[in-house]
Amino acid sequence: MKTPKISKAVVRRLPVYLRYLQLLDEMNIRTVSSYELGQKLDMNPAQIRKDLAYFGEFGRKGIGYEVGYLVEKIKQILKLDRHLNVALVGAGHLGIALSNYNRYTNEKMSIAAIFDTDREKIGTQVGNLIIQHIDELEQAVREKEIRIGMITVPAPYAQGVADRLVEAGVKGILNFAPVSLLVPSDVHLRSADVTTELQSLAYYIEES
Repeated sequence: MKTPKISKAVVRRLPVYLRYLQLLDEMNIRTVSSYELGQKLDMNPAQIRKDLAYFGEFGRKGIGYEVGYLVEKIKQILKLDRHLNVALVGAGHLGIALSNYNRYTNEKMSIAAIFDTDREKIGTQVGNLIIQHIDELEQAVREKEIRIGMITVPAPYAQGVADRLVEAGVKGILNFAPVSLLVPSDVHLRSADVTTELQSLAYYIEES
């Protein structure tokens, strides 16, 4: 039987479900229905059921979903049940702020290396990491088995950094630079464009 192709939209919704389910788990709430999830997440319960059904039958009629069980299953689906090392390129203000992710998370995904080109920053410590020169990127990706890269460099340099990450073997890139990047089809790219998000929010602001 042919496995159905899972759309990017479904994959993007799974972390949203996971985050809320983890909150319920911390509150010792044992079960939750798709209706309750939909109410809290402002989503269609039928869409939630459909998304989860792509990966198995996790709910029980009249009971709903067992929270702890579903948390573990979604982690497995997203491959968050294993350790994933991330490389961060760009030790500016945003990069340093993002590197603090390591300090406040219990997840198995963590920033394992930070790179920059500024000689004054090379060798300085950020949390438990030492900023390395970008020329060490390829070796570090191999040695630390890094699979995901984060780009926080100025826009003119972002494509070059993406090319180096791809060449080193990274298969997922999260780009914070305000520029569109080109990557091979087997590399998954996500962009976090704060400027675009702010500009789109401005549409909803009523004039006083």
